[in-house]
Formats: sequence, C-alpha cells, structure tokens
Amino acid sequence: MNYITTIIPAYNEEKTIGDVLNVVKQAELINEIIVVSDGSKDSTVEISQSYGVRVIDLKENVGKGGALKKGVENSEGDIVLFLDADLIGLRVDHINSLLLPVINKECDMTIGIFSNGRFATDLAQKVAPYLSGQRAVRKNVIKEISNMDITRYGVEVALTRYASQNHISTKEVVLDNLTHVMKEEKLGVVKGFTERLKMYRDIAKFINFKS
Repeated sequence: MNYITTIIPAYNEEKTIGDVLNVVKQAELINEIIVVSDGSKDSTVEISQSYGVRVIDLKENVGKGGALKKGVENSEGDIVLFLDADLIGLRVDHINSLLLPVINKECDMTIGIFSNGRFATDLAQKVAPYLSGQRAVRKNVIKEISNMDITRYGVEVALTRYASQNHISTKEVVLDNLTHVMKEEKLGVVKGFTERLKMYRDIAKFINFKS
C-alpha cells in the first residue's frame, strides 16, 4: 500500500495557492499535503493553513531546491508528488496521471508536460521537458540526491540528470489545458525577465556542476 505525499513549494503565491490546494485536497490518492513557504512575505502561509494542510514556513528564501528538500525530509510518503504553487487549470485527473504510473510500477518518476495551456509554457516544456516542476517520484530515488538543496531553480535538472545517470526509469505525462503564471506576470516585465535570467543561470550552473 503506497502512502503519497504532495509537496508544494511556494514563494509569494497567495493568488494561486488556494486554487491548487482546493484541487489537491480532492485527490483520493493523496495521503499528505505539505506546503513549503520559501520565505514568503504575502499571505501564502495563512491561506495554506486555512486549507488544513501542513505548512512549513521558512523565514528566509532558500530557493526551490532547498524548499523541496525540506518538504521531503518532513514527509511520510514513499511516493512524493511535486506540484508548483502557481498552476492554472489543475485537475484531479492531472494528479492521477502523474501518480498512477509510479504507483503501478511502470516507472520510478513521471514528468508532467503542459499541453494546450498557453503557447509560451507549452513551447518551453516541449523544448526542455526536464524543466517541468510537476513530477511524481519514489522517495528512495530523491533521497540519494545529496546536493538538491543547492540547486535553487535547477532542481528539476538535478532530478532529471540523476535519473539519467543512475538508470532510473521515467515517463513523460501530458497534462492537457494546464499552465502556470509566468514570472513576467507576477513581477512585471523587467523584474520578471531578470528573475528568468537568474533561473536560466542557475540551471546552466547545475548542468555544468561536477559532483
């Protein structure tokens, strides 16, 4: 019998975290929900707590990799589902599509790929599917990634590279009509583009990182 934990890293996601949690709480396959607030300054923590889920409130921003690692360390599940906090159009069947191949031992990790959501996010994931933050994975796989907390934005690359290097079976899952809020929409064009460049820099650094 699998015990499944959903971990949602969130940094100032008060506008979308409630919608995401509303759907996750409807998913019968999920046993535990953990929101890791990565130094949020808005109402992310309070909104998450109002849904009755477990909330880890990090007082300083440590980056997505560090937030996910903290969630994994505090989780009970033998299968972990990672979801972004800014998803738009999430449905229970998306969650099931990510989880069932791992539950049924078809693979050790699924990678969710946006489709028919928005052109920009669809294209980004078709070009670089390893950047997707929507994944289900067996905990024993991610526990072996010792440097996940230093990867910040490159955590998805870390997961994909580790799976490739260690012959971990993966499966790409199409998530139709799902997308997320882009950085330029959250922060404004200039600041959002600056943050996007930082993200690409962190990803590039991790790709070139030699463990």
